[in-house]
Formats: sequence, C-alpha cells, structure tokens
Amino acid sequence: MLRGSKVGLRARHEDDIPVLQAELHDDVVNASRAGGRPWRPITPGSKDAQFAVDDKEQGHVPFSVVELDGGTLVGATQLWGIDTHNRSAHIGLGLLPSSRGKGYGTDVVAVLCHYGFVVRGLQRLQIETLSDNIAMQRSAERNGFVREGVLRSSAWVMGEFLDEVVFGLLAQDWKPDAKN
Repeated sequence: MLRGSKVGLRARHEDDIPVLQAELHDDVVNASRAGGRPWRPITPGSKDAQFAVDDKEQGHVPFSVVELDGGTLVGATQLWGIDTHNRSAHIGLGLLPSSRGKGYGTDVVAVLCHYGFVVRGLQRLQIETLSDNIAMQRSAERNGFVREGVLRSSAWVMGEFLDEVVFGLLAQDWKPDAKN
C-alpha cells in the first residue's frame, strides 16, 4: 500500500466495487461530471463495470483509497493514459460523498505524484477538471501543479457544455512536501 498522511492507496478489492459503483457511478450527476462518456447503467457484478480491474492493462493503474486510521474505503483514484514513451500520465480521483471536504483529495494527489515520479519514473503528470471543481483545482495547486490552460466548452455535462481546466506538473518541479 502507498501511504500519505491521511489516506492509503491499495489494490482494488472485489468488495470495494459495489460500494464504488453505488456511491460514485450510480450517482448520475457525479458520474457525468467525472467521466468523458455518457452515463449508462451498469449491471451489478458486470465485468464491464467501471471499477472492475484488469491487471493486464498497462496504461491504467487503479487504486482504492482508504483511510489510514481504520482502513475505511473513501474513494477511488487512478493514473490513466500512461504513456511509457513520453513518460506521462493523467490523474483521476473520485471520493465518496461522505469523504469529501476532509483534505483527502490533496493527500491522494500527493501519493499519486510519489507513485508517478518515484515508482514509475514519469516526467509529467496532468489533471483535467471541470472549471467549477474548486476542490480538485486546490488539490492540484497544493501539490505544485501549474494551471496550463482552459479547454473552452470541452465537456458535455448534463445538457450543457462546460470548460475544463488543465494542470500539469513536471518531475523536476515536484516538491514532495508541497501540499501544506
């Protein structure tokens, strides 16, 4: 398990999937804001489920997020779009509704930076988030990410186009203790 100051990132367990499915995916508004595809219902137990893990997939590394104190599941995170040639990846993060506003997001991003830069040897990490997702933007900035631009009207969410903000962090600019 990878450890931060508040949370740990561990392999996804089978019993995590129904919780993540119910609290993240089945919340249509949240799932529509988090994903780049139209929301659709997924049958419980389906191998197509968003949170099911394919351990052979090399371009996507999913984690379950748990509290260090007690091991309670608080969300899911991932490095996705891992490009081994250009040594880059994207960060994705979803916290259960009861776990938001507790500083877990900032800690998760810090742990993913350590994983990406130290363990995987990546050169660049990137975060794309909706322009009204202030919590994710703060988590990125607290970890040293730089706002690189706005993709105007690039996300179709619940009947309207929204802007996305792009943040980037290079290995040489990363400071492991930047989140405070």
